[in-house]
Amino acid sequence: MNISREDFDYVSRLVHASSGVLLEPGKEYLVEARLQPLLRKEELDSVASLIARLRASAPNGLHQRVVEAMTTNETSFFRDLHPFEALRKLIVPDLLERRRSQCRLRIWSAACSTGQEPYSMAILLRESFPELHAWSCEIIATDIASQVLDRARSGRYSYHEVSRGLPAAHLVKYFRKQGSDWEIHEEVRRNVQFLAMNLTRPWPPMPKMDLVLMRNVLIYFDLDTKKKIFARLRQQMAPDGYLLLGAAETTLGIDDSFVRVSGDRSGWFRLHKP
Repeated sequence: MNISREDFDYVSRLVHASSGVLLEPGKEYLVEARLQPLLRKEELDSVASLIARLRASAPNGLHQRVVEAMTTNETSFFRDLHPFEALRKLIVPDLLERRRSQCRLRIWSAACSTGQEPYSMAILLRESFPELHAWSCEIIATDIASQVLDRARSGRYSYHEVSRGLPAAHLVKYFRKQGSDWEIHEEVRRNVQFLAMNLTRPWPPMPKMDLVLMRNVLIYFDLDTKKKIFARLRQQMAPDGYLLLGAAETTLGIDDSFVRVSGDRSGWFRLHKP
């Protein structure tokens, strides 16, 4: 049975209030698909039964699991490739020159899901910039969903996950076979710190970031929420730092403090021209 309008509206309000994510009419199919694993876990026979349980109780762990189910996004190793090429050829070399006197680099992967993006970043730095071994290099990865963060911290991935975007040479070099899964080496896991974070709520204390990867998350927010996030980003980023957005995302018409990096097609922005 398809989800009713009333139940869809309830889930939409719950998700928006908790995460800022907008579920507009027409996304009913997405709600039904995303909630199926939760139905099985809770041994319920329909989305209507799940929502009836939510309505009958004060906000609790089940409400949060529904929010997390609706905000878990697609990810993969070295996703879209072009941003990582820009990192290797343009972004990181420029930051190395600017930070050479400090020997320190700070990177934030926001809405990191199951961790492929920050681990890809850690691998890229190891492969292409060996001098960073002597630097203080900090990668912080955040997400709203506790379950996906637990998976990210474990560093374990299925064959399907490691076969998407991860070069075979990197798989052999940085992973080991564990049963039917692949586990990333501990030395790479130690490079990434995972934290729970809701972008629409107060942010936890973090250092000023030289590089922020915030891809394919702003598209789910309304204009007012985007403006608030960009305002916080201005305070969180180093003045000469870089911001990466998704291909369908922009600061244009939202925050004129950011300018797009010329000659790049990957969605890189800066707070101002150096």
